[in-house]
Amino acid sequence: MQIKVLFICLGNICRSPLAQSTLTYLAQTRGLADCLYINSAATSREEIGNPPHRGTVTKLRQEGIPLIPHRAVQMTKADYVEYDYLIGMDSANIRNMTRIAGGDPEHKIYKLLSFAGSDRDVADPWYTGDFDATYRDVVAGCEGLLDELFGPKYKE
Repeated sequence: MQIKVLFICLGNICRSPLAQSTLTYLAQTRGLADCLYINSAATSREEIGNPPHRGTVTKLRQEGIPLIPHRAVQMTKADYVEYDYLIGMDSANIRNMTRIAGGDPEHKIYKLLSFAGSDRDVADPWYTGDFDATYRDVVAGCEGLLDELFGPKYKE
């Protein structure tokens, strides 16, 4: 049985596809790829159909992480039923995700850095231009998520 993870940000072109590709890569390197189904979505409709931002593509390439082929989609209420973990990047994402889902009665909605022991937001590189800082936060959150799901014995 696979654990289903949906990463969510505002436009689904920067942070959430970065997290999707990063978690997919980390899971593969730890022999956990068959245990997870990983996807990403947006809270807005602004970028629907667009590919990942060139900064996301460049950062993944620099880190040797394959980009998961992706076009931006919007989160739906049905996603709340389908996924086990709906993981937003910032507080605004969490508010919008909860609104789209109609609440969070099953406690499936999380902020990514909560898995790294922080309540900070993952900064949006669309505005900051700093894909390095965003990548560091995404890795910290993804590693924390893997530790929570499978324990630290699966670290590289």
